[in-house]
Amino acid sequence: MKIVVLAGGISTERDVSLSSGAMIYRALKKRGHQVILLDVYLGYEEEDSDRLFEKDEDWAKEISSVSETNPDIEQIKALRADGDKNFFGPGVIPLCQTADVVFLALHGENGENGKIQACFDLMGITYTGTDYVSSALCMDKELSKEIFACHGIPTPESFSLKKGERERNPASFPCIVKACCGGSSVGVSIAFKQEDYPKALAEAFAYDDRVIVEQYIKGREFSVGVIDGKALPVIEIAPLRGFYDYKNKYQAGSTIETCPAQLSEEKTREMQGYAEKAFQALRLKNYARMDFMMGQEGDIYCLEANTLPGMTPTSLLPQEAAAIGMDFEELCEKILQTAVR
Repeated sequence: MKIVVLAGGISTERDVSLSSGAMIYRALKKRGHQVILLDVYLGYEEEDSDRLFEKDEDWAKEISSVSETNPDIEQIKALRADGDKNFFGPGVIPLCQTADVVFLALHGENGENGKIQACFDLMGITYTGTDYVSSALCMDKELSKEIFACHGIPTPESFSLKKGERERNPASFPCIVKACCGGSSVGVSIAFKQEDYPKALAEAFAYDDRVIVEQYIKGREFSVGVIDGKALPVIEIAPLRGFYDYKNKYQAGSTIETCPAQLSEEKTREMQGYAEKAFQALRLKNYARMDFMMGQEGDIYCLEANTLPGMTPTSLLPQEAAAIGMDFEELCEKILQTAVR
């Protein structure tokens, strides 16, 4: 098949997206597909689209590992004079229309919020991942938590705040403060006491006009991938320092990950059941990953759903797939074939 792997963009998760895209690109090339890797924002100005798929070129050669710091988005925006008029870079739409399918390796804003998916639907472009409706639902943590509550999926208690709104204090500390729309734990802080709270709010508001203030669950952290409605093995995440923030997610050796997680069979089934239920409740398609906390008394809480989970060397979904004997190439092929079907 002719495949465009679409990555990059101008979200705070740009570097993660490029790393995911490079791995997906190489895996699909090894499977014998005709693949090109494109930065959705920068695009590619070259000869006609059909010839590009046949070009013997390593499209991922200049992509490095994920940086410990957020990318300089303003620097990326400065590379295009027309970026404020058209999000898509030159050649992106014609190349995606020529491809049999677009493998979305995008993360964060304008990748997981449903806007690109809606555009592709109007243009008849086939893509991996879920559709625009469920993408938008999952990107908005307040909405997704409301849906969890309606469907009996336990989630930590929380309230939201808008920028400029009168500050409201949580019932107790510590608490979690996070940007309402975002991923990779960008704009997420733990306020351990009242003195930490204003700084945590400022950090979250730097990334979004709405924030979620959430009950802090002390315990163990887990994640469960779901492909085509079926849960993968549970993976446990134990950062060596702090919590599972941006650095601990993408810097090798920062976190101990155990898959399958050391849980009773009953707890494993319960968590996988909630993951599959969340997948259905949020109208998800193709694949996704649900994040969980388990309190010290064994209570399970669903935190959020990730519609385009990371596919980097340290990402969780590939580790879960490996636990059932599915290597990275097979995982990419499975996602691809499910999307096309």
